Formats: sequence, C-alpha cells, structure tokens
Amino acid sequence: MYAIVEIAGQQFKVSKDQKVFVHRLSNEEGSKVSFEKVLLLDDNGNITLGAPAIDGASVEAKVLQHLKGDKVIVFKKKRRKGFKKKNGHRQSLTQIIIEGIVSSGAKKAAPKAEKVAEVKEAKAPKVKKAGDDLVIIEGIGPKAAEVLVAAGIDTFAKLASTDATKVKEILEASTAKVSHLDPTTWAQQAQLAADGKMDELKKLQDELNGGKAV
Repeated sequence: MYAIVEIAGQQFKVSKDQKVFVHRLSNEEGSKVSFEKVLLLDDNGNITLGAPAIDGASVEAKVLQHLKGDKVIVFKKKRRKGFKKKNGHRQSLTQIIIEGIVSSGAKKAAPKAEKVAEVKEAKAPKVKKAGDDLVIIEGIGPKAAEVLVAAGIDTFAKLASTDATKVKEILEASTAKVSHLDPTTWAQQAQLAADGKMDELKKLQDELNGGKAV
C-alpha cells in the first residue's frame, strides 16, 4: 500500500517504514506528526483519488532528525563584463519515517473517473528536454535555432554531426536574416553539450565572440 501525500508544499510517494527527507518541519525530534492532505491511495491495486484530498485519509509519521542538505554552489557570471558572484546554500531538512497510512472513511474513485485520468495522462504532451535547446550554443539565437530545427537539426548530436558548410548553406537559404552567422564552432560546442561536458563548453564559449574564435 502506498499514498501520494503533500508534505510542506511537496508531494511524495510514501509507504510504511519508508524514510523521507522533507522541508524543515516545526515539530520536535521524536514527535509524531500527521499529514492529512492525501491525494491518492493505492491499496493492492484499488486506487482512491482525492478531489483534491481524500476525506478521512492521513499519513502518520515520526520526526527522526533535523538537518541540513548538501551544499549547493550558486555561481553567476556575466561574460566580458567582469561580473562574478559565488554563493553557497544548504537547505534545511527534516527526516521522517512513515509509520502508517490511514484510509478509513476514504471513498473509492469511480472506474469512470480513473479511466478519464488515464486518458489525460496518455494525451499529455511530451516535454522537450532542456539539453536540446540549441540557443545555448554561442552564436545561435532564437531565429537561427528555428531555422535549424526546421531543417531537421533539432538536437546537439545532429548539429555536432553536420558539417559547418552544410549549416552555412541552410542559414543562407533561409529568409530569417541569419546568413551572416558563422557556424564554424557550432559542431564543436554541440558535441560538448551532447556529451554533457557543460564546464568545458562554458570554457570554450568564454574564448569565443559571437560564436567565432577570437
């Protein structure tokens, strides 16, 4: 049996004896806590949906400890502006253990409602991965990205494998006024992005000017 419950503004999928890290709670360590905003219950395949929460359902837990998460470095830099700013942050967290899921009084969702939910999930549009955003390539703006996507070059991998001469022909054939752009380093940048080497990509871009080697 598991439940989808909202805790401190976040939604979690929990089951009995599971340990969960949540945003810092005001409860003392060792104290009991109950969360009544249960959005979904699954009892051996019997699904119960809330609207938005399920009446009479709750998740019972115990506070184990208060702690801070791993440090996250936030670094901001403006190229060629001489601006750099570095900050560190550690999120305040609370570790809890789920002691039980109470479902008494919860009404089971009608089969029709479940079917509608499944249909909506099936028709949900796919979210485009941030890794395919060609605009992060130095020298490619929104218009140039649209031209490349229209030509079938919609991923870093495709751009990396396309010769600069071919890319230049695509730009010159477009009416979007992007023929002046120099794609000489685009394949090199795209290969780093496709390999997930973002630090190396940023280092390379710092040495470029509008996508051109300085």
